[in-house]
Amino acid sequence: MATSRAEKVTEFLTCVICQELYTDPCTLRCDHTFCRKCVTAYLQTRPDTVQSKTIPCPCCRQDTNVAHPSRPVEEWAGQIKPSIIIQGLIDTQAGPSTEDTGAKWCKLCDHLGETTPAISWCPDCEVTLCERCVKMHRASPSSRDHVPCDLSGDIKVMKRRKVMCQEHKDEQVKYLCKDCNKSLCQSCCVVYHRKCDSVVTINSQVARMKSDLALRIDILRTKCHGKRNRIERHQFQIDKIKDDKVAVKEQVNLIAHKAIEYIRQKEKKLFDELDEITEKHIIQTHADVKLDEIEMQMFRQHCEFIDQALVSNCEMDIYDAYQAWESGAVELGDVKDTDTADTQRIDDIRFTPDTDNVQHILDDLQLGEIDVTYGDRLKCSPVLFHTLDATSVNDKGIPRMLGVTALYVDGMQTIVVTDYTNTCVKSLFTRNKQACQSRLFLGDSPRGLTRLKEKQVMVTVPGSRHILTVEVTPDLVLLSTLTTRKKYSSLSVLGPSSLAAGSITCVDIMDMAGHVLRSVTTHNNKTLFTFPWYMCVNSKGNILVSDWGKKSVTCVTSDGDVVWRYAPTGDRALRKPTGILTTSTGDIIFIDQFTGTVIQLTETGEYVSNVLTSLDGINQPLSLCIDTNDSVLVTCEEQIYTFILT
Repeated sequence: MATSRAEKVTEFLTCVICQELYTDPCTLRCDHTFCRKCVTAYLQTRPDTVQSKTIPCPCCRQDTNVAHPSRPVEEWAGQIKPSIIIQGLIDTQAGPSTEDTGAKWCKLCDHLGETTPAISWCPDCEVTLCERCVKMHRASPSSRDHVPCDLSGDIKVMKRRKVMCQEHKDEQVKYLCKDCNKSLCQSCCVVYHRKCDSVVTINSQVARMKSDLALRIDILRTKCHGKRNRIERHQFQIDKIKDDKVAVKEQVNLIAHKAIEYIRQKEKKLFDELDEITEKHIIQTHADVKLDEIEMQMFRQHCEFIDQALVSNCEMDIYDAYQAWESGAVELGDVKDTDTADTQRIDDIRFTPDTDNVQHILDDLQLGEIDVTYGDRLKCSPVLFHTLDATSVNDKGIPRMLGVTALYVDGMQTIVVTDYTNTCVKSLFTRNKQACQSRLFLGDSPRGLTRLKEKQVMVTVPGSRHILTVEVTPDLVLLSTLTTRKKYSSLSVLGPSSLAAGSITCVDIMDMAGHVLRSVTTHNNKTLFTFPWYMCVNSKGNILVSDWGKKSVTCVTSDGDVVWRYAPTGDRALRKPTGILTTSTGDIIFIDQFTGTVIQLTETGEYVSNVLTSLDGINQPLSLCIDTNDSVLVTCEEQIYTFILT
C-alpha cells in the first residue's frame, strides 16, 4: 500500500516531457506544470511562438502570455511563475534521513579516504559531517552561517532548496528587489538593479514574510471556517428544498386526485342519467310488446272464427262473423293502440361529447401555483476575525472614528483612523508581537480619510479648512498642509492628479493643490447632495457618495453625471448612511448607522443583502474600509472589528 502511494506521488511529481522528477517546476496559465528547462527546450522547437509572443502548453496548447516578450526566447521560461507547492513536495520526497543520506558517514572525511560516522547534515552544502568536520564547518567564513541538522535517531531532515538564477546559471538567488518585486542573484543586482532603491537579501525578509504568512494562514483558516459554515447553510437549504419538494408533490398529487375524482363523479352522473332514461323506456317498450302479443292472439282468434264461418257455409255463422266485424270487436286492439299513440318511445341513443368545452375547461384548469420565496443571496458571509481596541490612555473621551483605512507598511498591517473626539489621527499596528499605537494631534477634529500612496494618507479637517498629507511609517508624520476655501468632510483620490471632496450640498473635483476644477451640485435642476460626508471611488473612476441628509447612495462620474441612485422606500428605507467602500469584485458595501446595518449592493446599485446587523455584535458603526486581504474593517465607537467575507 505504501509503495503504491509513493509511486502515485512520484508520478504526480514527474514532468511529462522529460519523464523525470521536476527540476525547477513552473506552472503555465492552464495549470499544467513542467520543468523550466523542458519549457525552454520545447520553445526552441516552436518558432511560431516568437510571432505570437506566447508560450503554448505542450499538453493542451493553451497560450500563456509572456511578461517581457522582447527578451530572448531562451529567457521566456524564466518569466513563468514557479510552482512552490510542487517544489515543496519534491523537497519533502528528496529530503534526506538517517537511512537515505547514504550518509551514515562523513562526506568530507570520505573524500580524504577516511570512514567517520556522520552526526550532522548541512542543508546548504548538502553534505553529511562528523563531529570534527562540524567544528571546521562552523569555523569557516564561507559556512559559518550554515545551520547543520542533527542526524541522531530517526529524524527526518528537510533539504533546503537552492534556487539558481535563470540567466546566471551558476549563481544562487539570494536577493530581493522590493521595487520590482523580483528575486535576484548577485550578478542581477549589479547588472539590472543598480538604480533600484530597495534591494535586500531574502534572508533579511524571512522574519517579515513569516509574520505575513502567519497572518495569512490565520485569515485562510478563518475563511475555511466561514466556508464550512456557508456550506452547512447551503446543505441545510438543499435539504429543506428537498423536503419542500416532497411536500409540494404530495399537495399537487392530492389536488390532482381531487380533480380526477370530480371528473369521475361527472362520469357517474352521466351513467346514472343514461341508466334512468334507458331503463324507463325499456320497461315501457316491454309493456308495448306484451300488449301487441295479446292483440296478435286476439287477431288470430277472430281469423279462426271467420274461417269457420266461411267454411260452415251457414247463413247464421256468416251473419255472426259479419256482425262482429261491423261492431268493431275485431278492431279492439287498434283502438287500444290509438290510445297509447301519444306516448314517446326511444328511437336512438347517442352521446354527443362537448369536446370543445371540455378541452377549454381542461386548458383553463388550474390545480394551483408553485410559490417560491427567495431570501437574501449568500453573497457575503461575514466571519469575525478579530477585534481591536482603539482607545488610548491620553484620550479625553470615547473615540469616534469617522474615517478608517488599512495600509501594509514594512510587513505590518497598519490601521489608520481619524478620531473626531480626541482631535487626532491614530495608527494601530503590531510590533514584536506587541500592540502599538501612534498619534498625531491636530488641534481640531478630523473627519475624512483616504489612502494616497502605499505609505501616505490624506485627512480632512473641516473646522480649520485643511487637508493634511500624513506619512505612515507606521508612526505618523505630517508631511504637508493644504488650506481650502470650503470645509470638506469627505475625501477620495480620483487619480494621480485629482481629488474628490465633499462639503455641504456639493462634491468638488479638485487638483492636488486644492484648486476646484468643477462642482457637482444638482441633477435635473434638483439638489443632488445635502451632507455627502462619506465617499469612495470604484474601479471605473466613478464617485460613490453616501449622503445621510438625502438618505441615499449616489454614483456619479467625475464630470458630474449621475450613473445611478439608491434611495429605497418602505422597510428598506435608509436612515443614516455613512461609511462606504467597493470590493475587488465591484460590489458596494456601506453602513446605515441608525439601524446598525452594513448593506451590500451590486456594482449597478441593486440591493443584495444585509451583510452585517446588530445581531453580529456591531453597535453604532460609523466607517469601514477593506484591507489587502479583502477583509472588511468596521469602526464602532472605540472598537475596530475585522470581518472576513466568505
